[in-house]
Amino acid sequence: MIYEARQSLEGVVIRTPLDYLENFSRTLDGHLFVKREDLQAVRSYKLRGAYVKIAGLPEEVRSRGVICASAGNHAQGVAFACNKLNTACRIYMPVTTPSQKLKQVNFFGNEQAEIILIGDTYDEAYRAAILDSETSGQAFIHPFDDQSVINGQATVAMEILSQATSPFDYILVPIGGGGLAAGTATVFKALSPNTRLIGVEPEGAPSMKAAFTAGKPVLLDSIDSFTDGAAVKQVGNLTYSICKDLLDDIITVPEGLICETILRLYNENAIVAEPAGALALAGAVLMKSKLWGMTTAVVISGGNNDITRFPEIKEKALLYANLKHYFIVRFPQRPGALKQFVQDVLGPDDDIVHFEYSKKTSRENGPALIGIVLKRSSDFEPLVKRMKEKNFPAEYVNDRVELMQFLI
Repeated sequence: MIYEARQSLEGVVIRTPLDYLENFSRTLDGHLFVKREDLQAVRSYKLRGAYVKIAGLPEEVRSRGVICASAGNHAQGVAFACNKLNTACRIYMPVTTPSQKLKQVNFFGNEQAEIILIGDTYDEAYRAAILDSETSGQAFIHPFDDQSVINGQATVAMEILSQATSPFDYILVPIGGGGLAAGTATVFKALSPNTRLIGVEPEGAPSMKAAFTAGKPVLLDSIDSFTDGAAVKQVGNLTYSICKDLLDDIITVPEGLICETILRLYNENAIVAEPAGALALAGAVLMKSKLWGMTTAVVISGGNNDITRFPEIKEKALLYANLKHYFIVRFPQRPGALKQFVQDVLGPDDDIVHFEYSKKTSRENGPALIGIVLKRSSDFEPLVKRMKEKNFPAEYVNDRVELMQFLI
């Protein structure tokens, strides 16, 4: 079935490159290759599964139009496929979907796609789409829990093996609902059984890991939607059953490391990856001690990143690296207090990047919110020590989740 899926995709998808990344290879002290699905026609692998599923529908079913739910990339794949197959589609997406992805869905659909925004998460959009499908009788195109979709995603792995010049010790794939992981695991276990298969999830949405622990798919109470392409509350029954038998391990990655990886890919490799797209590569960095000397393949699953998100991505990366710190500093209400703070408290490489102060004439000390970026994480303790020595009482804000949500 996977071979048939590959044939149906000829002339529809591009055979994306398998690139060797010298800089990340040095980080791992090994050999790291990335499958560039960010270069796909819709800038993600999702087109593969969507097209295989829709093209495989009976003509009388396809002619009535289809329905799907998506956080972004699956929607673009469905829109592209429906435009190519002259099929109408209604696409349910969360209200939180980045505007860049909404515009791309409209572009690829070319008047075949109708977007309906509903709910804050994929799961809420999914429930609305299922209800519509049941009411209208139109086919629902599942983003991951469907064998035809999984077969389409599996063609990524087929290409990787055909492009490889030597066997892989590891392959890391991102997990949202599990379609790509299930397809990749199926291919590698059959054709490269000695390769260890690692699924990578964001810490804020570990739905497959929770399923492994519970022994069945479970609905998470809440998820962090930052890694929107992989933010799913519950994995599929089919994808779970495949992954539990074929994956060797699952790891979770903090969003700060995902952001570091996005910035590094952009600055060092000129690759624009979305959070879910950089997820598996961030996982490789996280488990680098196990990958030393190994040959590793990683799927960069998508490049639909809205440029307006980069300030947030940079902020999260700096916080994760312990280079950006926020304090509420109580300044003596006298002339020259700020000058003394800059001269006597800040280190030579420290930089104030955020400052909010409101003078209270009835108080001896006035609070100021200060954000400081350090050159080295080791400069943090000396900074705190100087604040105490110079009598600038300060409250550390980074650990205060209820306050930090107003800053990021």
